[in-house]
Order: sequence, then structure tokens, then C-alpha cells
Amino acid sequence: MKTRLIYIVTAALLLAMGAGTAWSQATSGKIKGTITEGGKPLANAQVVLTSLGTGKTYKMKTDKDGSFSGVGITFGDYEEEIISEAGDKLFKKQARVMGEGGAVDDLSIEVSGGTAGGQPKVTKEQIEKIKAENAKATNMNALINLYNTAKAAQNWADAETALTQMVTVEPRWEFYQALGGIQMNLKKYQESVDSYEKGIQIAQEAAAGKAAGGGSAPDPAKAKAGIGQMLGAEGNSYLKLNKQPEAIAALTKSAEMDPNPGTAFFNLCAIQYNTGNMQAAGAACDKAIAADPAKADAYFIKGSVLIGMSDGKLDPSGHLIVPVGTKEALNKYLELAPEGGHASDVKAMLEGIGAKMETSFKDKGGKKK
Repeated sequence: MKTRLIYIVTAALLLAMGAGTAWSQATSGKIKGTITEGGKPLANAQVVLTSLGTGKTYKMKTDKDGSFSGVGITFGDYEEEIISEAGDKLFKKQARVMGEGGAVDDLSIEVSGGTAGGQPKVTKEQIEKIKAENAKATNMNALINLYNTAKAAQNWADAETALTQMVTVEPRWEFYQALGGIQMNLKKYQESVDSYEKGIQIAQEAAAGKAAGGGSAPDPAKAKAGIGQMLGAEGNSYLKLNKQPEAIAALTKSAEMDPNPGTAFFNLCAIQYNTGNMQAAGAACDKAIAADPAKADAYFIKGSVLIGMSDGKLDPSGHLIVPVGTKEALNKYLELAPEGGHASDVKAMLEGIGAKMETSFKDKGGKKK
């Protein structure tokens, strides 16, 4: 009797990506700067920051190049004073530490540009700008708190509301990536695609070294990795919309850009198998296995692909003749996941092709299977 051993790989095998990221509220940041006098570095000078709100002080010392730095500086308005190595008070002015977008605030000073104890005049426009930036930071922290709370409670609707407001206040690609993941959880797949597309566009600018909306300096490597991740998640959204060509295109791009392409290749492997493109499925499975040799399901699909590529001929014993590597892939699945969800299917496949089933695999307790 001719036996057909084709097992459909369901969409449930596809890995969900970008379910949403939690952020901490920003309360302190980093500073740096260079103190010069007449254009020359001022070494061994003391830099004193005094909070105008709490009176708390931070003291730093310049090196031979006139440079100084500090971490854990609470956000707010400060009086910045420069004192020479001999103890002379050289310069005083107001400074602000905000760390917007993760930036390191630059508090450099040319001390010959003012008088000891002097303080440059702050214009009305500058004061209004400071107030607006403070209000923006306060609002963003409140939204981040709302999002983190909603996400922890799996309240996806409130999480979406918070993220929608966050991208309005500050259109960062990380926020759009999280928004796309939340919208996937809400089964808003087209909205998810739209969010990922916006995030990808902003991340592409960051990857090119451009700061979106005049924000802080971007991290090109992080942005490039983010593009790969968003393309992979976008591919899953397209799959939910039954747009398989678009899903394949997005996942293919993801695999090219993501520094960890195993998930993208695995999803391509599953999609191509379900569409009946065995050659493409096999190639994607091999790449998924190369990227992540411990992923059991990739071996299951590869074995299924190889069986699907057989011409239906039987050997004298009535077993299906399959391509080389089929039994190795199926046995590798059992080695990695002896109690896995596809273990019974794999055993039936091995029996159908007349292959010896490995039984020497050990479970986590060291017992043979």
C-alpha cells in the first residue's frame, strides 16, 4: 500500500516577535564636558554642580585634557561652578541635565568667556523652552509608566493607547516596534504592519546616523538590528493577513539584516513548506539550522520537506523512498525534543520510510529514551 507522509506545518509554529518592550522611567543621566581657558585645556580644575531644586552637589575634576564626566546625575537645573586648582572661583552659570533620548549632556565651558561668579543672561524664550522640555519629559515618564503597568497586566488596549501617545510625543523607532507587537496581540494585523513600517523608516534614518526630529545621536548598529527584528515581526503580521508573498519578502529582508536571523529563516522555512515550495523551504530550513542548531522544529520541517520531495516510489519492503538526509533530520528532532509536540509524527514518519529510530537519546535526568 502506498503511504503518503506529508505533515502540514501550521502557522502556530511561527514565532511571534515584538510583543512589547518595557522601559524604565528616566530619572538620572550622564554628563561630560571640557573646561578651557583661552582655548587651552584647564587641568585639575574642580567642576561643581549644585541642584537648584534640592541643593545636592556633584563634584568632578578635569584631567590633563580639561575633560570631565559624571554618571547618575539627577535630571534638573543646576548651578555649574568652575574652581581652579589653586581654589580660585573662575566661572559660574546655570546648566541643565535632561539626558533626552539617552543622550549624554555636554556641560563644556570656556572660562575666559565670563567673569568669576558671573552668570550669562537667560532669555525669556530659553526659559519657555526649558519649561516645555520639562513638561515633555514629565509627560513621557507618565506614559512610560502607564505602558509598563498595562503590559505587565496584559492589558493590551491600554498599552496600545499609551504607546500611541508616546510616538506622538517622541516618534522613536523603539516605540513603534513595541506598538506593532501590542497591535499583533490585539489581532490588529494591518495596524501592526503600519506601525512597523513607520518604525523601520525612522530606524533607517538612525542607521544612517541621522537623528529623527533633531533628537539625540542615534546608535546605527542598534537601529540596524531593530530593522531586522521589525521586518521579521511584520512578516508574521502579513502572514496573519494571508499575504504570503509580502510575508516572504519581509522575512527575507529580516534574515539579511537581523544579527540573529534564525527566527526569520525558520519562519520562511515553515511558510515555504505550507505553500508547497519544497526547494525554497529546504534552503530556508538549512539556514535556520545553521543559525540555531538546537532548534528542534527546524529539523521536523526539514524532514517533512524531504519527504514531500520524494516521488512516491516504494522500496521492495513497501517503504517510501526518500532523499538522503531525511532520517537524520527526523532523528535529530527526537534527539533535541524526545517529548516534543511532533515526536509522535516524527516516529510515524521514520516508520513509514523504514528508517531505524534512535533510542539512545537522554532526557534531562540522564535516562535513555
